Order: sequence, then C-alpha cells, then structure tokens
Amino acid sequence: MLVLRNQRIVTVVAVSWCLLLSHCSAETVDAQFAALVEENWQFDMRENPLFATATGDHRYNDRLPTVSLAESARRNQARREFSTRLKALDRQRLSSTERINYDVLLRQLSDDLAEFDFQTHLIPISQRTGFHIEFPELPQDVPLKTTVDYENYAARLLAFGAYADGHIELLRAGIAAGQTLPAIVLEGWEKAVDAQIVERPEQSLLYIPCQKFPSAISVDEQTQLQAEITAAITESVVPAYRRFRDFMANEYVPEARGSIGVSALPSGRDYYRHRVRRFTTLDITPEEVHQLGLTEVQRIRAEMDKIIRRVEFEGDFAAFTKFLREDPQFYADTEEQLMQRVAFVLKKMDGELPSLFGKLPRLPYGLRRVPEYIAPQTTAAYYQRPSGDGTRAGFFYMNVYNLKNRPLFTVEALSFHEAVPGHHLQLALQQEIESLPNFRRFGGFTAFVEGWALYAERLGLEAGFYEDPYSDFGRLTMEIWRACRLVVDTGIHYFGWSREQAIAYMTENSALSEHNIRSEVDRYISWPGQALAYKIGELKIRELRRLAEERLGERFDIRAFHDMILGSGAVPLDVLEANARAWLDGQ
Repeated sequence: MLVLRNQRIVTVVAVSWCLLLSHCSAETVDAQFAALVEENWQFDMRENPLFATATGDHRYNDRLPTVSLAESARRNQARREFSTRLKALDRQRLSSTERINYDVLLRQLSDDLAEFDFQTHLIPISQRTGFHIEFPELPQDVPLKTTVDYENYAARLLAFGAYADGHIELLRAGIAAGQTLPAIVLEGWEKAVDAQIVERPEQSLLYIPCQKFPSAISVDEQTQLQAEITAAITESVVPAYRRFRDFMANEYVPEARGSIGVSALPSGRDYYRHRVRRFTTLDITPEEVHQLGLTEVQRIRAEMDKIIRRVEFEGDFAAFTKFLREDPQFYADTEEQLMQRVAFVLKKMDGELPSLFGKLPRLPYGLRRVPEYIAPQTTAAYYQRPSGDGTRAGFFYMNVYNLKNRPLFTVEALSFHEAVPGHHLQLALQQEIESLPNFRRFGGFTAFVEGWALYAERLGLEAGFYEDPYSDFGRLTMEIWRACRLVVDTGIHYFGWSREQAIAYMTENSALSEHNIRSEVDRYISWPGQALAYKIGELKIRELRRLAEERLGERFDIRAFHDMILGSGAVPLDVLEANARAWLDGQ
C-alpha cells in the first residue's frame, strides 16, 4: 500500500476568464492550457506547504496548511472556477500529449468537486491516517541540514496548534452534519494521540532533530534552535494534542455512528457509486465489482487448492490455513529476523530487475519499521515515495508489531508490492519523467498505482521467486486478499454486510492472520472504495499484457512492454488502455 501524505489540494486563484480570452489571438490553445496548469500548480504549492516540501519546492518550508470550514469552502470554489476555465478551452485544438494532460486534470478536478459535495472534508481522519498520526513523522519528511531548515521546522511546530484546531472544527461540523467515522473503527484511537502527550519535550518524537545537529550549525546556534523547538513542543504541540484528545473523548467518539457502511450516510449510495468510479477510474457499478470479486476469489481458490495437494497436506482449506496461522515455522522469532528476511528478498530482486525493465529509477529505497505508536492500528506494510528534489529516498515500512501475525510466507509478495518492482520502481520512475507536468509527476490514480504493485507481486514468478510452495501460497493469499476486497468493500458499503460477515468471508478465503483481517476490514469501513483499486488495476494491466503477447507473438519484449506501461506515469485505466493500443499499433 502507498501512503500519500499531504495530498495535493487542486485549486486555483480565480482570474477573469474574459481577460484570458482577450489573448486568444496571440496564444495557442496549448499555451493557454499550459498557463492554467502552471497557475494551478503554484496555488497547490501555496495551499499545501507540506506537499510542496515533499515535491522539492522549499519556498513554504516554514508553514502548515490552513485548515477550517471557510478554507475548505474557498478552495472548493476556486476548484470549481478553475474547472469552468478548463472546460472553456477547445480540447480538440490541443496537441495529443496535452489532451491526455487535460483529461487527467479534468478528472481530478471533477472527482475533488464531487468529494466536497459529499462532504468528505468533514471526515479528515481515519483509524490509521490523519494529521495527528502523520505529524510526528515530520522530522523524516523535511530537510534538516542548515540553521534555516531548523528555524522552518520550529515554525511548523508552532503552527501545529492552529492546524489541530482547524481539524477539530471540521470534525465538529461533521458531527452536526451526521458525517462521522463509525464507532467500531475508533477503538484504540487514544494510542496514537497519547504517545504525543509527553511530560518532557525530550520525550517527543518531534525532538529527535535536537539530539544530533549537523556539524555546519554552530554550538551557539544549536543552543538557540534547541530552545525554540523545546518551546514549540511545550507550548504548541503537546497542548494541541491534549485539546484533540479531549475533543475526541468527550465529543467525537460518543457521537460516532453505529452503522459501518456509507449507505447509511446522507446520499450514501450515490456517494459510494461515485467512490467506485473514482477509485477504479472506470464506469463500473458496485454490483459489477461485487460479481467480479466473487469470480476472482473462486479462480484463485482453485489455484490455492492445487498447492495444498502439492504439499500433501491432509485436510481441507480451513485446516490448512489454520496450520499456516499457528505453526511457529512460518513466523520470525525476532524483529531483526523479519527485517533481515525482507532485506534479503529485496536485494535478490534488485539483481533481477534488468531482465524485466529497460529503464530503472535513479533514486534508491530504504527499509524502516512502522512507528510503534501506529503499528497496532495500521496495515502490514506501506511505502513512502522519495522527495521530489532527490534528497530523500523512498522507504518501505514494515510492521513488526505482533510477530505472530506477520507470516514469513507472505514476505516475498509483500516486498515486491511495496518496493521493487512495485511502488518504489513505479513512483520513482514517474517522478523522473521530466516531460510530465508536475501535477502528474507527483500525483496519480490509485487504480494504476496499486494495480501495478499487485501486478508486480506476480512478476516474482518470472524472476525465479516463490520456489517454496508455501511462499507461492503466500502470493496467492495476497492476491485473493485483494479479490476479497471487491466482495467485502461492496458488501459493507452497498449491500449492508456486517463487520462480522466481512471478517468471516476474509477468514474463509485467505491465510491472513486474524489481526490483519480485522485491521483490514476496519480499513475498508473507514476508507470506502479505495480497496477496490488494487484488483481492478491489476486485471487491466494483465489484460493489456495478454493483448500484447497475442498481437506480437515472438516479437513480444517484456522489458519494452513494462517501459511502455510505466512511461506515462500513473494514469486512469482508460488512458492506459489507449496508450497500450497506440503502442501496439506502432509495433
């Protein structure tokens, strides 16, 4: 899974459309469009300084986004005005390349406008994401090499109080509007917050930059910066977390809704249909997604049954998965053992990449543990993309909490998904495509990003992995998990399934641990539609590969095919198919 911190806020300063039209005679439509794209991007940078820092734009390193009901409304109005201006351009007069950029940007704007209409900004957190969870990792996300960097960092800590209060305002409005998280997914919410309410500043994760300063910063400056950061943690960060904790305990959690599916929300069924289209990028219905999931689960189960017979296990599928969940041979004894296994698998895959790709990214990736304060509530692993200026690598975060729920037989598939040839390879390459406009270099579509990562898991077969039948069963467990999502997500949010029904379905059809299954189901409950993207995207990429293999026969080159798939960055699946067919025609 890819964690996209500080998501872009697509909006633009309103400028008179009439003024722009007055220059039509002097400008091409391509130039007009390029100007609008750049204006939009610059506004994104100002509106979301954290995202700007992540892209390598350091002009706003001393700021946090302004968060409030009024700010949300202002940004939405600007988005609407920008969409109007975009639609007024004659798309047919654009070059073929700019038409793709136009379609991608228009889709993003349309999705964002729909999200605001459905009031999703009133639920800005979930059980595993949100400002309160992401902010403690700020030291790893910003430059800290110079005195100015440290001063910017201290300024952001001071701004956290207003940042937290703005989120509280949105959540409070969500209570009034009936737009809240389900109570069931809020169990244990205190852990991530309490970890930040420290007695001494030195105990805070945000104090870590003060433990070792760069040698370029003088001793006197270090003393001053340490005092500023200490004061910011004491006077801004800790009090804000206390206010947020009080709000959650006394106002939000007591009012959290008892239902789990978004169909219970105002206009909930329409909202979910929108979410299906948004996250799959296809004009597909919840009913069609649900049936596709059932079909895929049946197909993958048949492959899993073959492996059970291959290892001569005496018992049915349920008995075999029970054996996998309980036998100590399938689990690491220590955190170090688990991390070493992951590192070994990835290093081995690094050596196989040239046989699968003609172009590889310049930026490397690293391996980190999931922070302890969120590990119990979060998924088995996730990926953080590299910084846009190339000063920070990408990172694969592995969850080592509760080792008896981290099976070794899924390590290969999980590693290929999160790092290479999955998220890191795709996203690092995308950021290095200088011909793409910035909103595409640093943006993307979940169906492509996660679909590619799931497709990458299967590439391990072609690179000589999954030799152990249990590891191959782990690969299929990971695949059927994503197929189950099609059934469970639509079941919860469209067909009225209970949490227990969803957990039972996942338990019956995968070898995932009970802890992982419960965490995953709660994720689907709090993030409707997102989980559909993985399998839908992977199926489209596999469909296009079959088409290429059939049309090209012996001339099919896997390296050229992969370079083509990744060569335009993350695009909607209909755009991906058009790109692939044009490439085939050119062959």
